Amino acid sequence: MKFKIVADSASDMLVLDEIPFSSVPLKITTDEKEYVDTAAMSVDGMVADLLKYKGKSTTACPGPGEWLESFEDAENVFCVTITSNLSGSYNAACVAKDEYEKTHPGRKVCVVDSLSAGSEMWLLVEKLRELIQSGLNYDEISQKIMAYKEHTHMVFSLESLKNLANNGRVNPAVAKITGILGIRMVGYAEDGRLAPQDKSRGEKKAIADVLKHMKAMGYNGGKVLIHHCQNEPAAQALKEQLQKLYDGAQVRIGKTRGLCSFYAEKGGLMVGFEDGLA
Repeated sequence: MKFKIVADSASDMLVLDEIPFSSVPLKITTDEKEYVDTAAMSVDGMVADLLKYKGKSTTACPGPGEWLESFEDAENVFCVTITSNLSGSYNAACVAKDEYEKTHPGRKVCVVDSLSAGSEMWLLVEKLRELIQSGLNYDEISQKIMAYKEHTHMVFSLESLKNLANNGRVNPAVAKITGILGIRMVGYAEDGRLAPQDKSRGEKKAIADVLKHMKAMGYNGGKVLIHHCQNEPAAQALKEQLQKLYDGAQVRIGKTRGLCSFYAEKGGLMVGFEDGLA
């Protein structure tokens, strides 16, 4: 196996056509149950459980051994991880890289810190597939994926910030406001951290604010991935707006998997997109 792509499950991707691929699962743990973010896990079941659960919940990243196992026997491996500012997954992948290259001289592993999650990670994986299929070598692909990463972005709209606040990812005072009187928190990933921006009242206003931030970050028609947690109507409404405003907009809709559903919570949107320079 000459090339392989591996991503942790924060990418929301379980399978990839045409290029060998593995998803390395993160875990969500409560006092009552552990959820392993694989294809066997019921995302809807986890979301329903967490809506009723009143205790503390935590997440855990894959260890170096899990990353190593996912490399199998590939000569060149490209890893995409959730932002290192929210998880230890990137560091664990780097440890696995060092061990793999040490025990397999001549083989190479490139670890890409997405500085994001969900649909933006998905874009990076798809770009890696495109670069591999174009016939480039390991060094060329490594250089181009890092350059491409500078032109992908993620905007979010969340109806609840409870889990993010409980895990120290956002200010609890900000979290308390979200959900009151239909308020959604709209923001974006900035330097690998979540940056809440707008307290948007109602879905229509939240979608307008998402579009506002996308435009400000350089979107002018191109690839967009809208991932939602049990909120397909909002995803469809955003897709329609994008296709109305931008000729040729390539917009797809998908569902968040376990880790992203834990943080996005019911009703959340995570929108990954390319800017005009990608």
